[in-house]
Amino acid sequence: MPELPEVEVVRRGLESGVVGGTIERVHVRHPRSVRRHVEGAADFEQQLADQRVVGARRRGKYLWLALDSGDAVLGHLGMSGQLLVRPRAAPLERHLRVVFELSEGRDLRFVDQRTFGGLLISREGAELPREMSHIARDPIDPEFDEAAFYAAVRRRRTGVKRALLDQTLVSGIGNIYADEALWAARLHYARPTETLRRSEVERLLDEVRAVMTRALAEGGTSFDALYVNVNGESGYFDRSLAAYGRRGEPCPRCGTPIRRDAFMNRSSYTCPRCQPRPRRGRW
Repeated sequence: MPELPEVEVVRRGLESGVVGGTIERVHVRHPRSVRRHVEGAADFEQQLADQRVVGARRRGKYLWLALDSGDAVLGHLGMSGQLLVRPRAAPLERHLRVVFELSEGRDLRFVDQRTFGGLLISREGAELPREMSHIARDPIDPEFDEAAFYAAVRRRRTGVKRALLDQTLVSGIGNIYADEALWAARLHYARPTETLRRSEVERLLDEVRAVMTRALAEGGTSFDALYVNVNGESGYFDRSLAAYGRRGEPCPRCGTPIRRDAFMNRSSYTCPRCQPRPRRGRW
């Protein structure tokens, strides 16, 4: 599933390619893609016609287009969603679900092979959709509160990776970047949060920001053709991963083979030497 860097890459593309344009018409080609818009596909199409896009915004892994009416088109890419800016005459994509016909002969196309993603209209949601009120700020947000995050994770009494994946504590971090940041900070994913020192949390947040900044510079992480920017281009950060997906390969820091463990129906990748498993009473 796309994480913060991939979604931010798309947001930046929307900002340059869509903001300032007017939505002339909308065509919902697959109603499942607007299933969260409870009024239905026809209402989705009708309400958005002739609205001007005034902003492209993000909270964690969610995107929204702010409209001049004060409403917003809120979206989540799910496992395979793509938002593509295309000339009106460009051939239609195989898994095209929703088309926004924009001014100046452009389309914004929502393509979603697996249809796990979706769009809805958030009433008066241009600044922050109410549907996003429970989602925490992300670490690269200038208003992210490190002290509040430290206090919250100390109270939570869970493993540090579970805390990083908890979108009510900190948003935008998924499995890939959690593993990369924990490797860089030399912390095991199961380290109890109540044992973390303030300096360790600060170091971890610094590494989260660093890995996300590097990923943004390379267009995000694309393991297959589903994760692309608004022009359909893949990112290349997968070539720079130090731990994630590298089971059995040497740790870039010490040479020890990277270990893979099952974790929350997913995987965690660690260096057994650089990231020793926590032992009760040793912290």
